[in-house]
Amino acid sequence: PREMKPGQELMCDACEGMAYLEAHSFIHRDLAARNCLVNEDNVVKVSDFGMTRYVLDNQYTSSSGAMFPVKWSPPEVLHYSKYSSKSDVWSYGVLMWEIFSEGRTPFESRSNVEVVEEITRGVRLYRPHRATHPVYRIMYSCWHEVRADWPPLHRITRLNILNIYTKDNKV
Repeated sequence: PREMKPGQELMCDACEGMAYLEAHSFIHRDLAARNCLVNEDNVVKVSDFGMTRYVLDNQYTSSSGAMFPVKWSPPEVLHYSKYSSKSDVWSYGVLMWEIFSEGRTPFESRSNVEVVEEITRGVRLYRPHRATHPVYRIMYSCWHEVRADWPPLHRITRLNILNIYTKDNKV
C-alpha cells in the first residue's frame, strides 16, 4: 500500500467521519477546519455537533433568522436555509480547500454579502498552491453548478483519494 501524505490523511479522515454521519441520517451543517480535531498522529475527528440534525428524509430546513457559516455554505442554504447531506458535501470541499491553503479563511477578504453574491454567480474558491490538480478536481466537484452532480460523501473514499496520486504528485 502507498504511504499517504498528511493532506491526504486529513482529507480521508474527515471524509470518513462525514460519510459515517451521512450513513446514519445526520447532517452536520458546520463542517470546517475549526470543527475538526487533529491528534499528534494527524488523525482527524469531526467535532462540534451543535448544529447537527438527525433527518428522516435527508433534508432539514432551518428557521428563518438562524445563524449559519456563510463561507462554507452552498447556494440552497444561502437562499432557502435548506440543508441536506449534499450541503455537507459542499462544506467538505471548503474543508479540503482550508487544508491545502494551510488554514486560510475561504473568501477571506470578502463580506458575507459579497460571498453570497459571488457563489450565486458561480464563483468558486481558487486552487490552493499545495493542492494538485487531481485534488482540486475532487474539491471542485463538491461545488459543481448542478447539485445532483455533487459526489456523495461515501463515494469520496480513502481508496479514491489514494488513487488520484502518482509518485510525482506532491501534497
